Amino acid sequence: MKRYDAIVIGGGVVGCATARELSRYDLTVALIEKEEDVGWGTSSRNTGVVHAGFSHQPGSLKAALCREGNRDFEALSRELDVPYKKLGKCVVALTDDEIPNVEALAKRGEQNGVPGLSIIGKEKLRELEPNLNGVAALYSAESAVTNPFLLTIALAESAKRNGVDFYLSSPVTGVKKNGAVYRISTPAEEFEADWVINSAGLFADEISRSVGIDRYRIQPYRGEYLILDRRKEDIVNHLIYPAAHKGKKGGWGTHVVPTVDGNILIGPTIEGIQDKTDFAVTGKKLGELFNEASGFLPGFSRGDLIRTFAGLRPKIPNESGEFQDFIIEEDRDYAHFINLVGMESPALTACQAIARRVVGMIDQKAHLQQRTDFYALRKAPTDFSELGPDEQRAAIEEMPDHGDIVCRCEQVTRREIIEAARNPLGAMSLISLKYRTRAMTGRCQGGYCLPKIVEILRQELGYLPLSQHLRGPEAYLFSRERTEGGYSKK
Repeated sequence: MKRYDAIVIGGGVVGCATARELSRYDLTVALIEKEEDVGWGTSSRNTGVVHAGFSHQPGSLKAALCREGNRDFEALSRELDVPYKKLGKCVVALTDDEIPNVEALAKRGEQNGVPGLSIIGKEKLRELEPNLNGVAALYSAESAVTNPFLLTIALAESAKRNGVDFYLSSPVTGVKKNGAVYRISTPAEEFEADWVINSAGLFADEISRSVGIDRYRIQPYRGEYLILDRRKEDIVNHLIYPAAHKGKKGGWGTHVVPTVDGNILIGPTIEGIQDKTDFAVTGKKLGELFNEASGFLPGFSRGDLIRTFAGLRPKIPNESGEFQDFIIEEDRDYAHFINLVGMESPALTACQAIARRVVGMIDQKAHLQQRTDFYALRKAPTDFSELGPDEQRAAIEEMPDHGDIVCRCEQVTRREIIEAARNPLGAMSLISLKYRTRAMTGRCQGGYCLPKIVEILRQELGYLPLSQHLRGPEAYLFSRERTEGGYSKK
């Protein structure tokens, strides 16, 4: 039985931010995650937008925490050495009939105290976005983009450096109150904690029910995306959102979002489903995305698409079907059990603000003592492609493995693959390497670099090909069959 002052269930961006915030104090802290790495769920399957906060209901937690999160996000990115670009956002009226929607958003933004908002006309919009068809827009100067999986990884690594214990591949099978403490069960181990923070994302309602709280029902909503090749990165300069309009489920139209890596994301769709693990993409929805986006933003073709993906949002519908605000509360019947339910957008933007709120709730009862040895700064591994020619030559002289380009599309070196495989969390799946390095994300989608990566893992770490998997033991890379002596190829 392992004993902690506080345990966070769930290794998404909010869970990792909460663990890091708790590590500022004189506490023993652990984070338990069911997957083999952090950030594999909702946290990595989104557009990576740092929202300004103008679209949320005034007075809501989403509005307040989004505004706080946006205000502090650039500083957080510098601390963690995570990519961040303040591109600005244009919420575009495609016709004169949609201009009132843009004006209503501007008014809501003012109510939420969002700075940097202005309504621009057709000429200014054309100046900002020459390829865009539109008649007016709400311009948001404070909107930005980040890399959502690198942010989650950085928060986790910072928390670990500050003493948080991480238990990956550890699905929680039950939580029981045992006197003044909680007992948390996983297939391999059991834990006890004075405080439990339920940050299980799509499964937060199920974790709550395991302890006896039956008030929450999460509805997964699937959003599908298209990814454009980096060669089309110049078709837009800002985040592009069509103005909310009637007849479009979810309110918004199709977004066009430049990423920090140069690709363009188109999406998402919105569709209520039942299966919380259903990340399938569909030809029909993807076709709708392409047609809608190309209608107001000409300049790309189907040949520019390199990949598709889907993400799920943990929404909380009420009896009338409307989606509820964030739920951040210590349960009234189960003291020291804090529920974080409905952590959908803008939870990525608000992750640090949410974490501070959780720590504040604990501090009111536990009177926390701040540590003097907290390490706020975290240095990211070398990104060879971002170095100048002289810096690249120096990097190769220091570590010759930087001279071996493994992923031609993204210019990822052998040294970067090795460093990613030796990451502080010990995550070894190919998805973990992909998220940390961008290898396998380019035009060829791993066609060139994947065999090289498999061989590097074998040579450097003794990780045999038949043991390598995409993400978890249900997704082995190579076909295999069990024999008396182990595994062999079919």
